[in-house]
Amino acid sequence: MPLEIHQIPIMRDNYVYLLRDGETGQVAVVDPGEAGPVGEALDRLGWTLTHILITHHHHDHTGGVGALKARTGCSVVAAKADLGRIDAVDVAVADGDRLAIGDSVADVLAVPGHTLGHVAYWFAEDKALFCGDTLFSLGCGRLFEGDARQMWRSLCALRALGDDARVFCAHEYTNANADFALSVDPANAALKARAADVLALREKGMPTVPAPMGAERRCNPFLRADAADLQRAVGMVGCDPADVFAEIRRRKDSF
Repeated sequence: MPLEIHQIPIMRDNYVYLLRDGETGQVAVVDPGEAGPVGEALDRLGWTLTHILITHHHHDHTGGVGALKARTGCSVVAAKADLGRIDAVDVAVADGDRLAIGDSVADVLAVPGHTLGHVAYWFAEDKALFCGDTLFSLGCGRLFEGDARQMWRSLCALRALGDDARVFCAHEYTNANADFALSVDPANAALKARAADVLALREKGMPTVPAPMGAERRCNPFLRADAADLQRAVGMVGCDPADVFAEIRRRKDSF
């Protein structure tokens, strides 16, 4: 049975995800920055929390961990590299590990850049990628701890998951990201169409994620640093893609 995924908006623009394995009823929550909305959703759905999956240590992704663990006794999963920065971790994971939520299995991917210990969870059977703040729809996370070359490698690894991967990122930034993307890639017809669709969704109060990786590959400038047309648009034809990525990220930081 497919993984059942429930999206919970919290704070100003964060998303938390509840995942339920249809065969066993085990339930995971990804990046619970707040406990209250997660508890309310669990009660409404009649689900029992068994796992917390953390992508990285920032408080808007971990703030609800203690309360949810105290309430449910669930198992907390986080990166080995973040031990000491996240409390009450029961299962420490690293790149290449596999994690089971009932019969649903995720591959753990190390994706440093935004933070050094950042991981993503890839449920291949369900084509569902939970990537925290590494990849956003039409954007990517700031480089708080890692460098541009690390982040470019991480984004390439996520891009390689295939066009039918669904990107469940942790923030609703897509409309603002579209404005920036158009500033560096103004001739991209696919991006123009995506930006119009995003605006229409937000005007209706609807989420823009999950986003299909195929659309991100065609439209997201941070995934296109090795594309000749984007390199031409930013005046860096033939340059190392990691350097092109760094320039695009620099422009976004001051946009």
